[in-house]
Amino acid sequence: MCSQILNDDKTRCPWCLGFNQYIKYHDEEWGVPVYDDRIHFEFLILESAQAGLSWATILKKREGYRKAFADFDYKMVADYPDSFVEELMTDSGIIRNRLKIKAAINNAKRLMEVQAEFRSFSDYIWDFVDGRPIDNQLRSMENAPATSKQSDQLAKDMKKRGFKFLGSTTLYAHMQATGLINDHLVECYRYAEVKA
Repeated sequence: MCSQILNDDKTRCPWCLGFNQYIKYHDEEWGVPVYDDRIHFEFLILESAQAGLSWATILKKREGYRKAFADFDYKMVADYPDSFVEELMTDSGIIRNRLKIKAAINNAKRLMEVQAEFRSFSDYIWDFVDGRPIDNQLRSMENAPATSKQSDQLAKDMKKRGFKFLGSTTLYAHMQATGLINDHLVECYRYAEVKA
């Protein structure tokens, strides 16, 4: 139990139990509404890197990603030359997958195109939930969806705009992480805090 690890009596979403880094992420970040494009870019990189892997693996490499991708400065990443992909392929601090690395660089460029059209990536993505977090009022993790109508629409639109490695399931996870969707269980102590 998480309460035994932290020596507290807070009720949390069960997916975070048993791994302190997960608990910290759950307690401090997951589900908090994000309006900063740099943070959105960070999660887009991390979530696209996660495809086929566990989120625990990605959290353990988060600092490696921070270093490899210029502290998630999408303007700098967009300017990475093709030759830098080869350098990143030797970086043990990240997932060394050529397609995912190239996707991160590509997605930095696409994000800036979205900014040019919508003022910010945040404005663009929040429009898919009409500017307000969706509250699924989950009672159990078995009821948690992997996709939604909104994530389907977002994935379709982002694919049309040239984003890579960001399907509906990955974008649903992004929407959960960045607070567009509140999927904390109702009994979780963070549910009400995030909702407020």
